[in-house]
Amino acid sequence: MNGADTAWIIAATALVLFMTLPGLALFYGGLVRARNVLSVFMQCYTIACLMGILWLIIGYSIAFGDASGGFWGGLNKALLLHLTPENLIGTLPEILFFAFQMTFAIITPVLIVGSYVERIGFGFAILFSGLWMLLVYAPVVHWIWGGGFLSDGGIFGATGARDFAGGIVVHQTAGLAALVIAAFLGPRQQQGIPPHSPGYVMMGASMLWVGWFGFNGGSALAADGTAAMAITVTHISAAAGSLTWALWEQIRFGRASLVGIVTGTIAGLASITPASGFVGPLEALLIGGIAGIICQEAVTLVRYRAGIDDTLDVFAVHGLGGIFGTLMVAIFGGAGWIAQTGSLLIVGVFTVAVTSILVVICKAITPLRVSQEIEAGGLDLSIHGERAYDMNS
Repeated sequence: MNGADTAWIIAATALVLFMTLPGLALFYGGLVRARNVLSVFMQCYTIACLMGILWLIIGYSIAFGDASGGFWGGLNKALLLHLTPENLIGTLPEILFFAFQMTFAIITPVLIVGSYVERIGFGFAILFSGLWMLLVYAPVVHWIWGGGFLSDGGIFGATGARDFAGGIVVHQTAGLAALVIAAFLGPRQQQGIPPHSPGYVMMGASMLWVGWFGFNGGSALAADGTAAMAITVTHISAAAGSLTWALWEQIRFGRASLVGIVTGTIAGLASITPASGFVGPLEALLIGGIAGIICQEAVTLVRYRAGIDDTLDVFAVHGLGGIFGTLMVAIFGGAGWIAQTGSLLIVGVFTVAVTSILVVICKAITPLRVSQEIEAGGLDLSIHGERAYDMNS
């Protein structure tokens, strides 16, 4: 065990959880109507709790177990029954590696929340998230990070897919799942209503930005130069994405908005995630700068051309950002085009297929969508019996 590495990954674990609670909850909560903000908080918080338990029971074993075959890790690490503080993975206690990876298993299904807010059934959201993490996210983790068939020595030969911190594993899977659920749900009754609190959105995005240093820097699994470079390029890409998004808004609409510039931040962060351990500052500047434009164009494409009400643009920002960054690793990071594109296609088809099946199964068990009356009046009071704001006090 290396003390410096261990101390850094303990800090990184806290930072990644901070991305979800409260970062992503505030970011998403600020974007919805005031009558739905508590429902978003409740979804994010409950999913975060459930994912931690499921990761302990079986998720970690599926992702990082020792089963041969390359498709899943097996059950030998279920419940961590044989794990002690002395067990190591590299220079880290394995229990810390478990905790660090748990925070990734938490944030990935919470990312999907943004696609279905303001109209989803609460029971459906929780049931779907649990099954999706176990049957989509955890297997994909094994394929790429756990020694599975898309990693080094797998179907693409000695050099497999390069995904430093989750462009495929986190952002592509969450983005495509978001698109599938939004298509099944159909559009909201009321669209085009401005976010109730751009301030919440900015604060949440700022927390995500800070937490992302643990997300990308921690993925080096060591306190070394790779971690330092990953943190640096993460910041540069985020800043570049913010500025190009705002500039593109100014060119297209004649004004740059606060919600727009912080959405550009997230586009830059998602895009640098798979490349952060393989590129330098100049490449990060280019990746983030391009992401701020193409992700903004993708919002228009999904929302207005395809007619899919992905409420908070999860696919356009996270999904496309992760895919774009993964391809950039082949240009700037020395990865093979066949491995990168092949992995994107395999994971993409798998994610869409299994997500679609899970939606059908879950909606047969619990309602997919709330009633028109509940949707019109807001989910907070009807579903959770609380209001975010007491206007009479």
